[in-house]
Parts: sequence; structure tokens; C-alpha cells
Amino acid sequence: MAGYGDFGSSLRDLPRLRATRRGRVSSWDRTGGNADNVRIRPGEARTLADIPGPGVITHIWCTVALDHAGRPPEVEADHLRRLVLRITWDDQPHAAVLVPLGDFFGVGHARSLNHSSAPLQMSPQDGKGFNCWFAMPFAGRARIELVSEMSVKPVTFYFYVDYETYPEPDPELAYFHAQWRRQNPTDGIEQGDQSNHEYLHGGSNTDGAGNFVLLEAEGRGHYVGTVLNVQNLRETGEWNWYGEGDDMFFIDGEPWPPRLHGTGTEDYFNTAWCPTQPYQAPYHGLTLAGGENWSGQVSYYRFHVEDPIVFERSIRATIEHGHANKRRDDVSSVAYWYQTLPALPVTLAPVAERIPRPL
Repeated sequence: MAGYGDFGSSLRDLPRLRATRRGRVSSWDRTGGNADNVRIRPGEARTLADIPGPGVITHIWCTVALDHAGRPPEVEADHLRRLVLRITWDDQPHAAVLVPLGDFFGVGHARSLNHSSAPLQMSPQDGKGFNCWFAMPFAGRARIELVSEMSVKPVTFYFYVDYETYPEPDPELAYFHAQWRRQNPTDGIEQGDQSNHEYLHGGSNTDGAGNFVLLEAEGRGHYVGTVLNVQNLRETGEWNWYGEGDDMFFIDGEPWPPRLHGTGTEDYFNTAWCPTQPYQAPYHGLTLAGGENWSGQVSYYRFHVEDPIVFERSIRATIEHGHANKRRDDVSSVAYWYQTLPALPVTLAPVAERIPRPL
């Protein structure tokens, strides 16, 4: 096998001989000491890895600690939204991955906690060990950076970037992408004189135009998953479920109703009946379940590892924010997908628009 190879990653395929060469870039102390980290100042962009291809990134591990620099611990404790992972392939003019650090590894709201999915994990202690196993092939060059948009506090950052190189690029391999989005709040409506049931369950959506957009991409590729975060902003003693939002995936410009039309927020994330219990599985989970009456902060994940959503020209992945887009909550997401280059530019909101609301 001269290139990437036609093997999978299952236990059954482990005995297959391979012709790749393994490498690693890490933060090990070049003096031979034990200071195995890099210190990143506020406003600094640090290149973590710059790898010539052809190759594939097979694993990323990292952890971060704040230097309080004489400031109280609560200052910039939202650093997982202020630190940004940026990855660029083959000297493209735009990054393919541009996501706040914590959100990229599977949990929103600038929080970390122990969770385990197949491609993304936060490991003990208290979810501070971040892991990614999404395979990320590249033909010419891979550049991984950490961008600090902290204002006052430096951070201490430890990392591994594990990769393989091989002699020839494979033209059938697409490039990994990830993008963060937020609406704060979503453009819902006030309850007014509607009953609680009518407000949460009434009305209709016959075009999907007002849905929260997880991803818009052009080119050929496949969507492989989402992390969705919700902060319930509705204060009421009545039944206050934030879901009921159908997922709708518009492939290659198809009209409404799309071929992929779901039945509710919790249904798309493979849970059921307005869940309040944290749950983790290889391809779906509810890492933050919120508080009483579905209050507070929520975070789900759904990965299409066995069932990627393929597009030939374009994809518009969306989900309603409440039935018929009536809810006005703080909603953010990370979409993960593979596609050909060049791609539409991946953008990221300014740091002031990324900071989570206080609980």
C-alpha cells in the first residue's frame, strides 16, 4: 500500500500490514527538562504543528491551564471559548477548522467534563484531557494553530499531534472541516396570549427558512456530525421543554420538504421524551442535561460515523429552535464534515459574541 491504504480502523483490520510512517509533534521540553508545555500569551497565535504531506493526522491530545497572573480565578474562566483551534490544509487561503477549543472537543458553554464518544473525548481530571480521533488527511501540508483571544491571562498548553505520512496522496480522500455557529438568542417569538401548549406545540413550518443553521457548505463531501448547545432563556413555572425542533437537511439544493426531515431535537440526537439524564455512547450523547424544568445549559452530540450524509454539490444542515422556530434561546453548535477543496471560507464570530451567558 503506497498511500493512505484501504484498511479501516476496526479491531479486525489491525493485523493488516501498512506502509505508512508514524510521526508526532508535541510540546515536549527541548532542553530535556520537564517543562513539557508551551506558554501562550494573550493575543498570540501559536503554531503547534506544521507537517509536510502527503499524510493524515490520526489523533490530537491537549490540555490547558490558566495562569491567573495575579487576577481572581473567575476572570476569563470562560477561556475554552476564548482559545481557538485553527487548522489549515495545503496552504489554502482560509482555515478549514476554526472552532473554540472546548466546543471542538465536544462540550459547549466553555465547560469541560468527563465524556466519551468515539471521535471526541474529554478525559479525567474533570474532562481536562481533550482527545480527537477524527482522521484528517492532507496532500501537501497541515498547519495546526492555537489562537489566544484572552485579554489578560496567559495559558499553559500541553499537546500531542500524532500523524502518519505516506508516499502518494489519495485523490479520493476529502479534507476535514469544522465550524462553530451561534444565535444568541434565536429569532423566535414572544408567547403573548398563547397558552403554554400552543406556544410550544402550535403553528407550522413549511419551508425551514427560519431554522437554526448548523452548516452551509458547497462542494463534494459528507457531513459527519454536530455538537449542539442550548441555554434555556425562558423563565416560567410552566412546562419549559426547549426542544421539539425538527432537523432538516437540504442536499444539493433540493426544495422543502427535504429527503432528510426529522421529528424533534432529542430524536435527532437519538434520545427520547425530553431527556433530563446525562448519557454517553460512541455516536450520540447528552453531556450536559440542564437543570429543573429543562433550565440552564445543555449540550448534545451526534456523530454520523456509520451513516454520513453525502452531498455532491452543497448541503444546508438545519434544525428548528423549538417547534416552528418559536423558541428564543441561546443556541450554538459545531458542525464536522469532510469535503473537497476549495471550500467556502469557515468563519468565526468575534470573541465578545462567543462568551457564554452566566448561569
